[in-house]
Amino acid sequence: MNRIYILLLTVVFLFSACSRKETVAPAGNGQLATLSVQFDNIVGAKNLQLNTGVYVNASGETFRISLLQYYISNISVQDANGKAYTVPQDSSYFLVSEENAASQFVKVRVPEGDYQRLTFTLGVDSLRNTMDISKRTGVLDPSTGMDNGMYWSWNSGYIFFKMEGTSDAAPADPSGQHKFRYHIGGFGGYSAPTINNIKTITIDLRPAGVAKVRSGREANVHLLVDVMQVFNGRTKVSIAQNPTVMFSNFSTGIADNYAEMFTHDHTEN
Repeated sequence: MNRIYILLLTVVFLFSACSRKETVAPAGNGQLATLSVQFDNIVGAKNLQLNTGVYVNASGETFRISLLQYYISNISVQDANGKAYTVPQDSSYFLVSEENAASQFVKVRVPEGDYQRLTFTLGVDSLRNTMDISKRTGVLDPSTGMDNGMYWSWNSGYIFFKMEGTSDAAPADPSGQHKFRYHIGGFGGYSAPTINNIKTITIDLRPAGVAKVRSGREANVHLLVDVMQVFNGRTKVSIAQNPTVMFSNFSTGIADNYAEMFTHDHTEN
């Protein structure tokens, strides 16, 4: 009797211990829920403030930023088992603008699950760049792209990243203003190889908290986007030496730099 009683107690104890563990939902269980990814733009240790914030890069140049916009696309998530879910492409193109606070919260629908990795593209992939206009709607509509300045009609391609501002280090333009302009694009070329500045970024969420996506609530992955890296990354960018960079070989150095802008601050579940 004692041995049976002890065995029953052991079974009850093990069952109770298991029931206290948090349920981990596998990726791809069919039930879709909302995942929010917040792109919080900063400059070094300071919050980005358009026109009023004053910053200094590694070259010792003081500057202000008047415009910041970039495309985020092709979002996917991965769970602890390595199982990935990719958001359908037609629902996976976003234009993040510092002027538009709502645009800095990119929201997608993914299966309920606990996700350890987040992957996205900064830019617009070559396939979408060359699709028929009817397949490029919303933020990719070239007509609205002309309004927000994120499409090169002469080059039939999207500007992936655009940052403009002023700095005394920049030469004066005909109006007397000292402006810098970085308009970075290039998807590799349609019929012949050209510059390819498409960047895929993968972020490990585990150190600062995995995303626990569930129905009825919204998980938010808070990313810090440090645009100082545009100047201070692997390629040191001097405003005085490079006040305007667009479709040129030097743009690849800036693209390498902006690929390093993203760090995971925390996750709100």
